[in-house]
Amino acid sequence: MELLGYLGAFFIGIILGLTGGGGSILTVPLLVYVLSYNPVISAAYSLFVVGTSSAFGASLNYKKKLVDIKRGIIFAIPSFIGVFITRKYIVPEIPNIILQTNYFTLTKNTFLMLLFAVIMIFAALSMLKKPKVNLKEITEKHSLIKIIFQNISIGILIGLVGAGGGFLIIPSLLLIAKLPMKKAIGTSLFIIAMNSLIGFLGDLQNLDIDWPFLLLFSAISILGIFIGTYIAKYINEAQLKKGFAYFVLAIACIITFIELM
Repeated sequence: MELLGYLGAFFIGIILGLTGGGGSILTVPLLVYVLSYNPVISAAYSLFVVGTSSAFGASLNYKKKLVDIKRGIIFAIPSFIGVFITRKYIVPEIPNIILQTNYFTLTKNTFLMLLFAVIMIFAALSMLKKPKVNLKEITEKHSLIKIIFQNISIGILIGLVGAGGGFLIIPSLLLIAKLPMKKAIGTSLFIIAMNSLIGFLGDLQNLDIDWPFLLLFSAISILGIFIGTYIAKYINEAQLKKGFAYFVLAIACIITFIELM
């Protein structure tokens, strides 16, 4: 099973290299259902893997001048505060049994995995639809308080499930920061890297980290990114993203079935 987990890490890296994002959302299900880690540890490990792989992707985009550092930092500060607080203080305080009736018991692990399944569904839907920029919405002024509140909320969500949240961040960069799509994607990777790695710092005092496993898992994933980036030159990106989106939807349905059965 450990070998299968490492193969999964390689596959995740390839997807990241092919699509520029999205593959990292498979990290938590892989760690939970293949390698038998609990959802809290899996989310922490996912933040590290997502953070390192996103940092690598952001560096490649920075060389292409597709990362807006200034706007990225402005958007990242509220969100990584939300991620850090969630991982350090909120997640440890969630009770092991959240709701119990005669017919159903909602545990902490089940709640986190069902929430993750919902996030997967929204991520898949965002990949299936073409990005549309509402010109009327772009012309509206967005207050600083609204931007801060929105990004803290994104950070809390990322902290709960351990996903990168690119499908939430990219629309904000398009509509509020008014960045073009390619630059929004590159800047999103920069923000995700900061969110994930700072969020992971919030776990260090709460969890015992298996560093040899985590570093090897991350290294294999980054190796997959190299190969995926090379293969991407020969594959139709639109069709690939569509197929992967349906795959993510299927995984979300499987997670929901497993957790509720």
